[in-house]
Amino acid sequence: MSEHKNGGIDYIELPAADVAKAKRFYGEAFGWTFQDWGPGPQYVSFSNAGLEGGFRVGEAAAQGGALVILYASDLDAMEQRVIDAGGTIGAKHEFPGGRRFHFTDPNGNELAVWSEQ
Repeated sequence: MSEHKNGGIDYIELPAADVAKAKRFYGEAFGWTFQDWGPGPQYVSFSNAGLEGGFRVGEAAAQGGALVILYASDLDAMEQRVIDAGGTIGAKHEFPGGRRFHFTDPNGNELAVWSEQ
């Protein structure tokens, strides 16, 4: 069980119009694991992501909100995993101390991955 920090970010939810695509993508690209809740399912939680979260089943993604940024020890290898799992690579940035790329998952959510390399 994770430790909760008062005032800390505790859980993240992503919209997933197609939850099967979301589970396949995040499982293949990042090794996340899933728990279905309710028939259908009505909600899917994920773990093994550094922070627990879930998919809001049947909701469409919206652009321009908060950006979830994941970490990779090998950014180039992670970029290839994202592509192989069905993600679309977007902007790439270099900055003092590292670099990152943005990607869109199969449901249209934009996230990013960064590395110190």
